[in-house]
Amino acid sequence: MSRSVQQLRLKLRRPASFARDDFIFSETNADAIRALDAWPAWHGGCLALIGPEGGGKTHLAMGWAERTGALVLEPGGADLTAVRGRPVLVEDASAADGDLLFHLINMAGAGGGLLLTDRGHPRTWPATLPDLRSRLNALPTAEIGEPDDAVLEGVLRKFFRDRHIRPAEDVYPYLMRRIERSVRMARDIVKRLDDAADAEQREITRALARQILESEEETLNLFEQRP
Repeated sequence: MSRSVQQLRLKLRRPASFARDDFIFSETNADAIRALDAWPAWHGGCLALIGPEGGGKTHLAMGWAERTGALVLEPGGADLTAVRGRPVLVEDASAADGDLLFHLINMAGAGGGLLLTDRGHPRTWPATLPDLRSRLNALPTAEIGEPDDAVLEGVLRKFFRDRHIRPAEDVYPYLMRRIERSVRMARDIVKRLDDAADAEQREITRALARQILESEEETLNLFEQRP
């Protein structure tokens, strides 16, 4: 396939899917999945799903919302009469209105369940209401760990696939040994490889990956050497 044809395909993007079949399973997220699947038997009707950026919280949470018919609320506020008796999802819960969180937690046991997501543990979320503080401290939590090899390779393949790119197979182990172990970095390196391949009219190979990473290392060294 010529690069010019490939460039046309790169403009396409797959719609977001929150299906379980599209999730990358590993030991780092197994406990979190089991906790989600225990719904509606969550203690007090609540669960806080926590973990690093890009670790899969939104994928799992939105998949749960689709399966349960949950209402997805913005952190800023909501009409509580509309959520009574319904499962509810609030993402980035540490930024949510304190009064909203307090009432949602109180209602969760008699409703359909409350799923909260955030990077940090509920004990670290801000709370000016003493009663809210005690409830956050007692929330059951499920944690997604930092990406392991299975997750890192999986997200690299997903990001390439989303751009309709099929790199050489030896690109994956090469990148996994050298990039920061984070989903954010995996997304960034795929974009940079895509951009470089377009600019140089090249396929994505281990040689191109080495060129990009070595260029980045030289740039970092240059900044470190400045007085």
